[in-house]
Amino acid sequence: MPSRQAKFWRGLAVLLLCAAWAVAAHYASAGHGPADFNTALGCLPLVFFAVVVARPLGWFGRGLLAAGFGTLLFLLWPHLRADVAWLYYLQHLGMHLGLAWLFGRSLFTGGDALITRIARQLHSAPLSFLHERYTRQVTAAWSLFLVANALISTLLFFLAPRAIWSIHANLLTWPLVALFFIGELLLRRQVLLPEERAGLFASIRAYRSAQSDSRPRS
Repeated sequence: MPSRQAKFWRGLAVLLLCAAWAVAAHYASAGHGPADFNTALGCLPLVFFAVVVARPLGWFGRGLLAAGFGTLLFLLWPHLRADVAWLYYLQHLGMHLGLAWLFGRSLFTGGDALITRIARQLHSAPLSFLHERYTRQVTAAWSLFLVANALISTLLFFLAPRAIWSIHANLLTWPLVALFFIGELLLRRQVLLPEERAGLFASIRAYRSAQSDSRPRS
């Protein structure tokens, strides 16, 4: 099992890598730099997603997926490089709407809301009525926040200069998510009893675990 120090440095490396990618994506979306490099950079998340999807497949399935993905990129490459900001916009929009669907769907499936599921993992005792209601409300709030951010991104993409849209999408999105998360933690301290609260890192670990548990059911 990795030591705490190893986990810290690994987490820091991931954070710095994400920050570097966000800055590079901002410059690429704003039209700076070589078009082919910017397009390749924008395709990296798609390649990562394809690798994740291909992991459970056999060699034939992986080869078929790689061939199809490569052919699609080859055919779309001239269009993507002509206006690479579209590539970043569609990824930003897809990420937000996908996560909004993940949070919102859990409110209407008849089971626990996503944040309620996380709370059950964090607390061994049954949740109180107030705690369960609060976690459902937070789940709805996350879904609305993600939809609102996707709407703002869309309005800026079509109505504002690409550089302005890129600042919001590539540089401000994750700080906004962090502020929303911290704001919810502060609100939790005002609404819930001390024994019903959880710390920042415990909440993050439980959220990742809840995501893993939800994949086989989706």
